[in-house]
Amino acid sequence: MTTKQIVSTCVYCGAGCQILFTVDTEANRILEATGSEGHSNDGTLCLKGRYGWDFLNDPQILTKRLTSPLLRKNGRQSDLTPVSWDEAVNFVSQRLTDIKKTHGPDSILCTGSARGPGNEANYVMQKFVRACLGTNNVDHCARICHAASVAGLLVSLGSGAMSLSVPEIEEAEVIFNIGYNGPDSHPIVARRIVRARQKGAYIICADPRRTETARIAHKHLQLKGGSNLALANSLAHVIIAENLGDQAFIKDHTKGFDELKKLVQKYTPEYAARITGLNPDEIRATARIYAASKHSVILWGMGVCQFSQGVEVVKALANLGLLTGNFGRRATGVGPVRGQNNVQGACDMGALPNYYPGYQSVTDPAARAKFEAAWGVPLPDKVGLTLTRVPEFVLHPPDKSKQIRAYWIFGEDPAQSDAYLAEMRETLEKLELVIVQDIYMNKTAQYADVILPSTSWGEHDGVYSACDRAFQRIRKLIEPPAGVLTDWEIISRVSTAMGYPMKYRNTEEIWNELINLCPSFKGATYEKLEKLGHIQWPCRSADLSDVGTPFLHRDGNFATKDGKGVFSCAEWQPPVEVENAEYPLTLSTVREVGHYSVRTMTGNCRTLRNLEDEPGWVQMNPKLCNQLGVYHGQLVKISSKRGWCITRCLPTDRVKPDAVYMTYQWWIGACNELTIGSLDPISNTPEYKYCACRVEKIDNQAWAEKYVQNEYQTIRRNMAVTFDRKGGGKAA
Repeated sequence: MTTKQIVSTCVYCGAGCQILFTVDTEANRILEATGSEGHSNDGTLCLKGRYGWDFLNDPQILTKRLTSPLLRKNGRQSDLTPVSWDEAVNFVSQRLTDIKKTHGPDSILCTGSARGPGNEANYVMQKFVRACLGTNNVDHCARICHAASVAGLLVSLGSGAMSLSVPEIEEAEVIFNIGYNGPDSHPIVARRIVRARQKGAYIICADPRRTETARIAHKHLQLKGGSNLALANSLAHVIIAENLGDQAFIKDHTKGFDELKKLVQKYTPEYAARITGLNPDEIRATARIYAASKHSVILWGMGVCQFSQGVEVVKALANLGLLTGNFGRRATGVGPVRGQNNVQGACDMGALPNYYPGYQSVTDPAARAKFEAAWGVPLPDKVGLTLTRVPEFVLHPPDKSKQIRAYWIFGEDPAQSDAYLAEMRETLEKLELVIVQDIYMNKTAQYADVILPSTSWGEHDGVYSACDRAFQRIRKLIEPPAGVLTDWEIISRVSTAMGYPMKYRNTEEIWNELINLCPSFKGATYEKLEKLGHIQWPCRSADLSDVGTPFLHRDGNFATKDGKGVFSCAEWQPPVEVENAEYPLTLSTVREVGHYSVRTMTGNCRTLRNLEDEPGWVQMNPKLCNQLGVYHGQLVKISSKRGWCITRCLPTDRVKPDAVYMTYQWWIGACNELTIGSLDPISNTPEYKYCACRVEKIDNQAWAEKYVQNEYQTIRRNMAVTFDRKGGGKAA
């Protein structure tokens, strides 16, 4: 056996942990993963980091690795059959060309991918969309997670990213976690919170559940779901009313204070208590503790963003930092902790309908002229469509000229991850052309006209962006299966076939083109990344002395045009769909510590798959369980106005009696059958965290168990994986 050790960046959450892999080069297999001394992880790993590489060895537990282009040669009702790359590329390029010619470039939408391809592939995709297709219709899964953070912080601070570094978290004096449970979503970041507590930091947790974070917190604000903005406005009210703010900082470095003061005047703790369900004294105490420190940090996750007022909550949280001068130093500021491994990077690369790479606006004539000169073609000046509006523009377009007809889905699975799945299935069925580019069969691929198989993380080189703006290298660990291509090569081949040649030899060549167009990234060369390990943007010089920027807004100089932070405020509004007599409970989606995204990777890792399996669980308060007469492990039916699913009862006193919680990885217990498609009007992020539902007891448990088994087998069979007698999967 010949082995080699290679360091690369983890493919799962946005912490950007470094992993040392031991690879059997003769067998082309990974043998082991251990923690390496990385920027954020200090040699430690979580479950997914330590065991989440097994899918590269293709055990085919859950679904099947794609190793050949697949095409429906006789329309949507025919079977997918293997074809050559030339045939697949010709099919895609000809169909896209025909649709563009007949209906215009804006009838096509493409996604980027935050799940593994790397920054270079996302750069190539958005370049293809803009320069070859001639539209800004490109977006990715940040839209359904931290798009609210980007939109809100751009208004307030001029930069939509985390303002501090992950290591700085443990140096903070106060940490206010709101809608964020690090132990589930970012276990290595959670270690920093624990360390901060051990060093004397005061931990506050605002969350409707008694999460792991709440259990270690000094103060748990168990507010009602959907009341984040009322709490944030009330905290601002107390800071202003009790003169707890940094008046010099407000005067010298901010604007809009008078408008904020006027709006939050009515948000007394007593007024907010009627909305949040919190004790007014607890709100006052929280404001005083946060304002008393000059190293206060606010961390948030999906419990802030996935609401119809997500953007306004982000702005309100930024207000708290501006009021108290908690910006521009180490161990202070705001932290939208990105969920997927490269969701920050896909944003950085311009896989967004309103920004070129480096957050340069598509409506800015100077920025557009620069990219036109570099890419050699005129570029569209209209902001593109977000992916969460695809159902609207397929099923109910404002007029036929604005209908989306082709959807290139790159490393995403909207038939599993998007809200209101029944509507998404109808959308996929009605589209004229569905292109899926991925590593495994998934729910969405079943609707594809053509499937383009790509290399996975571990099979190609590139760069990821961690949640704290840290560029880090990913490295090829093993050779990919025969028959697959890198994502950037697939896109380049299609672009070339459509008449816009894109020729690259490697990812470094792509990266150099990118950083030369983005002043904030210019100094982050491959050479420097190899020497330094990580570089946090902005990094504007290739000189080794420029090591990047650990924290933003130094000395209160913000990234806005005039350098001032902007107070921005809005009235609290209730969630779009609230409880009623027919659906008396609220449903929120949450994270699963052992699985990731839509589970096509972690579900094909033997150790992780053994942690949990179909149909998942619904977290229910014991009082609700007793009321319904259900017990631990029993199958129950959950329904909303949009659909239903079956899952297992998990009694826990961590949740309130009027609310239930589900993770979204499961096929049978698919909570997105229930979630609502209502969007934040600014970020277009769905309100995954609040809808009305009903839980029902299933008297015939034998029938329910058989139903789950049969459904599971049917789905796996449709994905070309069948059950063996032991319940494991094997290729059909």
